[in-house]
Amino acid sequence: MNINLTPEELAKYFDHTQLRAYATYADFKKLCDEARTYGFAMVAINPAPVVLCKELLQGTDVHVGAAVGFPLGQNTIAAKVFEAKDAIENGADEIDYVIDITQLKEKNYGYIQKEMADVVALCRAAHVISKVIFENCYLTDEEKRSLCAIAREVRPDFIKTSTGFGTGGATLEDVALMKQAVGDAVRVKAAGGVRTLETALRLIDLGVSRIGSTASVAIVEELKAKII
Repeated sequence: MNINLTPEELAKYFDHTQLRAYATYADFKKLCDEARTYGFAMVAINPAPVVLCKELLQGTDVHVGAAVGFPLGQNTIAAKVFEAKDAIENGADEIDYVIDITQLKEKNYGYIQKEMADVVALCRAAHVISKVIFENCYLTDEEKRSLCAIAREVRPDFIKTSTGFGTGGATLEDVALMKQAVGDAVRVKAAGGVRTLETALRLIDLGVSRIGSTASVAIVEELKAKII
């Protein structure tokens, strides 16, 4: 691994995350203040606080990202599309939605493709970035590859490893599998359990373009400490 990034370059990989059900306005202000200070790519939040975070980040290039069908993915396609549309109308710059894992387990690939196509089409029309959350901890390698094949056809902006709310998060093995399966057609985001600089750099070395983490500040500070 031979990655030479400045703290500013590393920060641009991060979707700085606050998805807890009990988050307060003070938590969102802290999240946005940190994103502004460090120059993170995005704040990752649930749809309800999109308006608040959009206001808090006004005048910055930090995106506001809304999680849709989160964290279980057990909503209808119409519900996910409505939720994404509502978030976009409220100012969301990016949408991270969770696939319907039941439909994937039942090999209803047409359903999965329509779900992905409908959400991605909405985002594309609104010039909003789309990310498809796999939740790999519940999937076989065959299921992950099937999702990657669908993504290669539909072309969301990103495929993503995890919600961070499942039984496991991002693994090096999953990222390698996803990257190998989609190549350069779709970018890969790693999320869930990324808490150290070493892990972040290994993921970047494997080809991820974004990292979702609640530990973004600590990871960037860890790099700063190594440089000094």
